[in-house]
Amino acid sequence: MTGDEAIARGAYEAGVSYASAYPGTPSTEILENLSTYKEIYAEWAPNEKVAMESAIGASVAGLRSIVSMKHVGMNVAADPMFTWAYMGVNGGNVIVTADEPGMFSSQNEQDNRNYAKAAKIAMMEPSDSQECIDMVKAAYDLGEEFDTPFIIRMTTRVCHSKSIVELTDRAEQQPKIWEKNPAKYVCLPAIARKLRVNLEKRMEKLAAYSETTPFNRMEMGDTRVGVIAVPVYFLDGCEEVFVEVQLRTVAMDFWASLEHQLRYKQNKDISSRIDIELKACAEVSATLDRRMQKIFDDLNKLD
Repeated sequence: MTGDEAIARGAYEAGVSYASAYPGTPSTEILENLSTYKEIYAEWAPNEKVAMESAIGASVAGLRSIVSMKHVGMNVAADPMFTWAYMGVNGGNVIVTADEPGMFSSQNEQDNRNYAKAAKIAMMEPSDSQECIDMVKAAYDLGEEFDTPFIIRMTTRVCHSKSIVELTDRAEQQPKIWEKNPAKYVCLPAIARKLRVNLEKRMEKLAAYSETTPFNRMEMGDTRVGVIAVPVYFLDGCEEVFVEVQLRTVAMDFWASLEHQLRYKQNKDISSRIDIELKACAEVSATLDRRMQKIFDDLNKLD
């Protein structure tokens, strides 16, 4: 199953009733597959803003809804999306953005993870088709628990690559009751200022959840050696490139930052006195790190 097919399947299994989208590679197949499920009312919109507002309306009415678009489409949909973050959901709502690293069929590259941070909307980023299903389903449950829409950030390769998935039956959802609530859904300035406070409290709760979610995991092999590589995208493919990662304590970082300012690409004549002082500070920092590590180890023994 492709990632796009898996997004649709996850929405189906989560009990979604309404779907809207504006077509654009690599997101087009999401709505095409959603339309094959008779339990979901799926429709194209004239643009991404209309698609977003339609999905918002379905959520406010009490239905689980999904809206999908390619990365540049989120620029069009941003107007209602930022206010939607303040309001919170009734029925769960998932916003799928399909980013295009490498620009295979797009006019630019755009990292829409920045939209999640700017709008203060929770986001998940699947890496294969099984995670597409699992994260979409979790996004609805968590969205209704924390009163927030969720962004699912896809990329071209996740959208179009295939992997084995495990399917389950649809969890049918009864529409939630809609109640007239201007204090939640009418974002006039006096109301929006209060919702802004609620938004920050929600983000704190989501941040705490992110520390315990099973989606954030480490797959450990030989713990003696760590190898880190990052994908670098070219026009004709992708290549894993090894990178150097510096791990510093706070004390080390303070010393290294100061030393960097003095020496890196500088032609300053550093006196021997400053050299001696820097060396002494390095020794003090090392001593501080060892003492703090010992305190940390002693505290862990108390548990």
